[in-house]
Amino acid sequence: MTQIKFGLVIPQGWRWLDSNGSSTSEQYHFVKEIVSLAELLGFETAYCYDHLMGGTIFKPNGKKSFFECFVLISSLLGITSSIRFGQLVTCNSFRNPALLAKMISTMDVISGGRIELGIGAGWSEDEYHAYGYDPPNSFGRIQQLNEALEIIKLMYTRDEPSFSGKYYSIVNAECSPKPIQKPYPPIMVGGTGEKHLLKIVAKYADIYNHPFAPPLEVQRRLNVLKDHCKSTGRTYEDIERSVVFRCLIRESEEEINDLILKEKNEDESFEHFVQKINAVTGTPELIKKRVNEYIDVGITRFIIHFVSLDSRSLRLMDSKVIRKM
Repeated sequence: MTQIKFGLVIPQGWRWLDSNGSSTSEQYHFVKEIVSLAELLGFETAYCYDHLMGGTIFKPNGKKSFFECFVLISSLLGITSSIRFGQLVTCNSFRNPALLAKMISTMDVISGGRIELGIGAGWSEDEYHAYGYDPPNSFGRIQQLNEALEIIKLMYTRDEPSFSGKYYSIVNAECSPKPIQKPYPPIMVGGTGEKHLLKIVAKYADIYNHPFAPPLEVQRRLNVLKDHCKSTGRTYEDIERSVVFRCLIRESEEEINDLILKEKNEDESFEHFVQKINAVTGTPELIKKRVNEYIDVGITRFIIHFVSLDSRSLRLMDSKVIRKM
């Protein structure tokens, strides 16, 4: 029987932290509390988004604090001992792939083998321009990702690899120390492009992550992935299938309604608010039903982006959903 895994998105910034401290130090304390509780409850992995400007990404809520992905994860490795960490997902264009391989390898060593590499082609042109990156077109980003993954695997499996491509080159590059996990930390590739991105998943990924979509849409892309696996000689079942979804969970419908009344704009309907936050909203029974719908189409791991996150949300998900699966 396939093991079903559950992870969560770390409360990294934006709305998560607005009501959890007036200073960034207080907000960081909340982050540590949530991650420590998630580890205690047995969540398998905690993930950070690799975005640089939370307010730009999550419009229309203005500019908000947003902790940098790799620095935040590194700090959390030191206060935990069993929970794993990953990125949801690294924007390949932000970092040279050889440097990224070195960063992940170092984090794997200092964590005792608890790191994953989540990576994607990148998409937020607002961030590219704001930080001085020159974004290629969408297909160019896919080509970059393909070369990057080839380099990253070479860095982990060869002593002094060299590579010359259209976008990246390395010459006798060293990656020392090598990762603890062999042959390297699990590689998650995230995205939805059926023609090119999913072919890269079939070629390189240990885990495929599908962002925010209903089960039938996910199923369609998993069927495309199966076809790419056949054409590349890869076994589909060797790739873990993951989905990230927003979740608003409370014990009763009354609690959910009260929360929505506080969160939504005065002139906004319940239905519009739920649609806007794109969340699976409901009691544990409803959330469990939706989880089973994803399992039925082939999902093997869940990454939960909690809406209105607090300790009750984690405990409720753990006791009434995860432990009932």
